[in-house]
Amino acid sequence: MARLIRTEKEVEGRFEEVWIVVEEDPLEQWPAGPLAVVGRPAPRKDGPERIRGEARYTADIKLPGMLHAAVLRSPHAHAKVGRIDLAPALALPGVRAAIGPGEANGLEEEAGFAGAPVAAVAADSFAQARAAVEAIEVDWEELEVVLDPDAAVERGLLTDEPRRSERGDVERALAEADVVVEATYRTQTVLHNSLETHQAVCEWLGDTLHVYISTQFIWGIRQEIAETLGLPEDKIRVVCEFMGGGFGSKNSPDEYTYVAAELAKRTGRPVRCALTRREEHTSAGNRNATIQRLRAGARSDGTIVALAGEFTNSVGWSGWSAPTEGPLRMLYACDNVRTVTYGAQLNTPPMKAFRAPGFAEGTFGLECLIDDLAARLDVDPLELRRRNYADSNEGTPFSSKNLKECYRLAEKHWERRHEVRAGSDAVWKRGVGMASQIWYGGGGPPSYAWVRLGSHGRATVITAMQDIGTGTRTAMAQIAAEELGLPLEHVEVVLGDSDRGPYASISAGSSTTPSMGPAVRAAAADTRRQVIEIAAQRYHLEERVLDIRDGMVVSADGNLSAPVEEVVGLLEEAQILGKGARGPNPTGMSVLTFGVHVVEVAVDVETGEVRVERVAAIHDVGRIVNPLGASSQVEGGVIQGIGHTLSEARLLDPETGRVLTTSLDAYRMPTIADVPEIVCEFVDRPDEHLTNLGSKGLGEPPIVPVAAAIANAIRDATGAEVHELPISREEMLRALREAEARAREKEKRGAPAAV
Repeated sequence: MARLIRTEKEVEGRFEEVWIVVEEDPLEQWPAGPLAVVGRPAPRKDGPERIRGEARYTADIKLPGMLHAAVLRSPHAHAKVGRIDLAPALALPGVRAAIGPGEANGLEEEAGFAGAPVAAVAADSFAQARAAVEAIEVDWEELEVVLDPDAAVERGLLTDEPRRSERGDVERALAEADVVVEATYRTQTVLHNSLETHQAVCEWLGDTLHVYISTQFIWGIRQEIAETLGLPEDKIRVVCEFMGGGFGSKNSPDEYTYVAAELAKRTGRPVRCALTRREEHTSAGNRNATIQRLRAGARSDGTIVALAGEFTNSVGWSGWSAPTEGPLRMLYACDNVRTVTYGAQLNTPPMKAFRAPGFAEGTFGLECLIDDLAARLDVDPLELRRRNYADSNEGTPFSSKNLKECYRLAEKHWERRHEVRAGSDAVWKRGVGMASQIWYGGGGPPSYAWVRLGSHGRATVITAMQDIGTGTRTAMAQIAAEELGLPLEHVEVVLGDSDRGPYASISAGSSTTPSMGPAVRAAAADTRRQVIEIAAQRYHLEERVLDIRDGMVVSADGNLSAPVEEVVGLLEEAQILGKGARGPNPTGMSVLTFGVHVVEVAVDVETGEVRVERVAAIHDVGRIVNPLGASSQVEGGVIQGIGHTLSEARLLDPETGRVLTTSLDAYRMPTIADVPEIVCEFVDRPDEHLTNLGSKGLGEPPIVPVAAAIANAIRDATGAEVHELPISREEMLRALREAEARAREKEKRGAPAAV
């Protein structure tokens, strides 16, 4: 029976209440642990297509008569278009159309950052379009440029109102604390660098717009374009069969989609608008820089009594202010907590969500401060975290939390620190550090799936979701195969087209599997029920004694063992269609993921080189559907986190605000040479309160604690306190000099020097 309910939905830490219609879900969760298919390692269903080059990405779309667009972008960090003349561009060979400010959503007269889109051209080739863009004549009125986030906050240049929270009496608790530590931490701007750049191909067929796009949210693209263009949503078709990375940056259509749509409308031909690699670095979004001014107070027994933080997010010209304060508010039990978060509007490229936005940055500051507190208290860092274990999220119970078990599993890795330190010599100092992880990942409704089963006994899962490279196709196939009692090879998944499947959730905020998996299981259960009904009638048995296992319909008494295709073969050309929907999240509970990383590093104290040698990553994300895919997710998050920590940084000209790191030569991402040994462990306990599956998301948790764990390992190895990312050689040498100065000062006071 259908029910209309109001429930809470969360993506990237942002909550909203929504009305949804859900079917009653009678399914009980499967037992914990590996099952016949779910919980077993499975190679990717689409692996062969990718390896053979058959997977069709947006970059592979080539429609008849397709034109290519290029975008004129502002060379100034803040300027207004005084005069613009498109005629010189239109006069060039191959040029079919040109549009200026206001003629497509995203093309603005006022450019708020260097790289902001202003005008665009469509031509027979991309080279012709680029030449035409260069021919456009523009008179610019340059405006004041603001690049300093603290100055922006002082002047009230904010993207939104400051976000404030407080519980207890922080100042009193700090005054009464036995130990107080405070520090300022800074994180840099990091670029997504998706292998497949942001792009869309738009084609009008009659009054319907077909959009082929590299996206993390097919239905969100459909809705946003419809609202912007004033069209019914059914007049927008969105297709994304495969995509080459997004990491949070491809949740919206952006100007390139609207440019392609408008130019396609004017020319009557399909148009591709794809960002170049340089444009990816200047205009596609970023993980914004932060400044974190933190304080913590504790009693001598290690109880944390106060936490306070002032956070400034360098949001840029647009975007949203991520919850950098989240870890400080939620990770530890503390009665007195105060935070204020400012979103500074600067003349820099826009912020976009980037794999655990805010939490990766906020965890760096908080977990480094916790290690500082542990040193002042002379308490083992792991023990200090255990003593301040939170049993609720600011009074709201957790749907499940197994962080204590993560700590237990981490003990053997933490105990290696004595052996690791012993490997130090005069030049290379070795140490071990750790950091805890908290993040969202519960997903939410609505999401829908169909399962089609024909007379051949093979099933197809159909849903208009997207696989952003995380192995979602495989996980959904495993869930369906488990519920149907079929071998995995007898289940296929069709996705990626809003015209050829039901609504599906966004692939962001670690929400894909927990949002889609329950709907797929429900659809498979509906299909299975129908097969058993047919078998009961065909073989004159009661439904309650029948089951499907290993592709066979079997009876409890052992008298029936018939292949599924024999039963459904009775249908001949007819098909069974099962449908399923994702139910609501548990009421009055906080759904979060948890984990801990233990990192081993080596530091060259002469050159400042830092090597990450081993990472043990332990995570609690509910039921693990595919251990092979889960390990891959962890490895990817760790490697991306190492880049964030040690090398990646977008650099700006401090005078003009122009991006200086516009190529992969200048912007250093980690390579295979930077990848350490990575050990993955999972608690693998279903969240008994969360849907019929009990799974949470794993996309973002692995990146969250990496920077803090590396910084804490550096401190363990050298005594140097790192307060700024990336930890370049220059930053490392600076921290080492400060550590030496502190040691000399202690010696002067007669205190023993830190080893």
